[in-house]
Amino acid sequence: MSSAPHAAEPPLAKRVLVIGHRGASALRPEHTLVSYAKAIADGADFIEPDLVMTRDGVMVARHENAIDGTTDVADHPEFAGRRTAKVIDGHRVTGWFTEDFTLAELKTLRARERLPELRGTAYDGQFQIPTLDEIIDFTAAESAARGRPIGLIPEIKHGSYFRGIGLPMEDKLLATLAAHAYTRSAPVEIQSFEIGNLKYLRGKLGHAHPNIRLLQLIDDPDVRPGDVLAAGGELTYAQMITPAGLAAIARYADAIGPGYQAIIPYTADGQLGSPTALVRNAHAVGLEVHPYTFRPENTFLAKAFWEGDHPSTVNARGMVAELRVYLAAGIDAFFTDDPALGREAVDTR
Repeated sequence: MSSAPHAAEPPLAKRVLVIGHRGASALRPEHTLVSYAKAIADGADFIEPDLVMTRDGVMVARHENAIDGTTDVADHPEFAGRRTAKVIDGHRVTGWFTEDFTLAELKTLRARERLPELRGTAYDGQFQIPTLDEIIDFTAAESAARGRPIGLIPEIKHGSYFRGIGLPMEDKLLATLAAHAYTRSAPVEIQSFEIGNLKYLRGKLGHAHPNIRLLQLIDDPDVRPGDVLAAGGELTYAQMITPAGLAAIARYADAIGPGYQAIIPYTADGQLGSPTALVRNAHAVGLEVHPYTFRPENTFLAKAFWEGDHPSTVNARGMVAELRVYLAAGIDAFFTDDPALGREAVDTR
């Protein structure tokens, strides 16, 4: 298993970090305590809770505020009337939404696998939606038991949307981090696809919280950040990753989080292409690069790394081999659905 050689670029980070993407979401339903537990057991340096709000103002972990794809809400007749349509960051979405439920109501639901056709349903119906407070307490206990720091990398989802319905998250997140002894000193990296909330957080944090860093997430090139879209602006992510755009990001953030193909794109026939200048340009202005998301199934890998011909085949060897190429490109951390394979790629390169 091989690919075309790529020139090595050193990382900025002293140690390349493995981030459990929504926990160990290739192996357990995402954003559940059991998923985070599996990620930690498998060697993740950080776990990632995506944050959305309940109607009564509690931060909970879901990848989206629309929950019909990751919970059994559709099986609860008492909530049938909550199904609705909303416009979120310019997209019309139909389903059930966390902001229409109290925490007590959400706790009656159970998590489901988001990609059942790929990853099965063996764990469906077993686990609750956790709150951020519960995740912090759980992580603190795991850190103490294992004798190593375990970082948290919370993402503020749809910040402008939640602010617009009276449920802003930024100050709530800072207050929650300050309320727990663990997160007053443990590594924390707050991430967002929006710009304004990261600038706001930088202003609030100053230099008084050295354990908290900020990550500017990067979406597809022609997409505009949610807050830019809401304000009628024209700035795209493509403009944000130009040298001038990266210099602007470096004034408020510590790292960028692009999709991994922004670093080494795939060719039209699904092979690894040549590295772009993104890592080098980001490093030049002091930004680390934390790409997302490395996954172990063939369908998420360049063709040179496939094992067999079926897209859904779980291919540990292929993921580790491809990830090593990206590590050689100088990334400083990375998000993965299978932290054990990410740990192997880092520790054995």
